[in-house]
Amino acid sequence: MGATMTAQPVHDWSRPPLDGYTVDDLLTLPDLPRHTELIDGSLVFVSPQRFIHSDLIDFLVTRLRLTAPRHTRVAREMTVVIDKRNGPEPDISVVRREACTSPMQTHFYAADVLLAVEVVSPESEARDTKAKLVKYAAAGIPNYWIVKIEGDEAIEPVVYLYELDPHTRAYVCQGIHTKPFSVDRPFAAEIDFDGLDEM
Repeated sequence: MGATMTAQPVHDWSRPPLDGYTVDDLLTLPDLPRHTELIDGSLVFVSPQRFIHSDLIDFLVTRLRLTAPRHTRVAREMTVVIDKRNGPEPDISVVRREACTSPMQTHFYAADVLLAVEVVSPESEARDTKAKLVKYAAAGIPNYWIVKIEGDEAIEPVVYLYELDPHTRAYVCQGIHTKPFSVDRPFAAEIDFDGLDEM
């Protein structure tokens, strides 16, 4: 008699547990699609991204790493644990260096994030500009950038800079930029998108 083959159970992510998913589920469920996020206990699956989205993330990661001080690290697309039911994945995170404990780690905690950056795509606009704006602020992340892509042929990124008001635990817009701009938080950096086409 031949060996009996046991089929592995297939998890149906569309049927969440009674009380919703948790961050532990997000970090341990097998075979979740890449870049799955957890928002208010619900798994959010990210649609395929346009090339410009990836290009802008690469560009900003490179620019930030050029000037990032040694006590920080710049990470791309890593889960940030906010609480039991929220584990979003910013496109870019600037974190404290000591938060990088292993090359195999899969997430950071919000307390270690100094800057979160989201490059907006059509399917993520409401999450990036509304839900995450509130959640990142409530989690105490001091700086948040929202990058919107305007134009179809001549791409013009528009960057909304937010800084946390520690008294209200809400973000205050510090500027909206389409031209080269500089910041001094979380560290001094200059961003000029003129080089984007040369990447």
